[in-house]
Amino acid sequence: MPAPDDVLAAVRDFVARVDALDPGAPPQGELVIGLSGVESRLALTVPVARALVEALRAYHDPRDRGRCDHCGGGRLDDNFLCGDCGRPSGLFGQLISERAARHGEEAAIPAAPAAGGRHARDAGR
Repeated sequence: MPAPDDVLAAVRDFVARVDALDPGAPPQGELVIGLSGVESRLALTVPVARALVEALRAYHDPRDRGRCDHCGGGRLDDNFLCGDCGRPSGLFGQLISERAARHGEEAAIPAAPAAGGRHARDAGR
């Protein structure tokens, strides 16, 4: 988990990087961020505000696998099974489910004969 100082530093760095591209941009307002008793006030220009909105909207959490086709829930696991209704979602979920249903336990491999067999001849050499 990032420390509050890390979060504030990341936002400050973002604002500074975008601000440097258009130093004469008109002001939009002020962004105040407070984490664990540490507060930071940042002047927002129009380009910084626009970039911040775009960055937040473009972010996709890698844990987000979309919505369930059946119940609309947003908790799909790595196998595309819905954590809300328990059903597989989408084409990949259906394929995984069908494959799992066809998969049976492998037959046990028979034990090697006690004597004889092709490799038994080479044992004495």
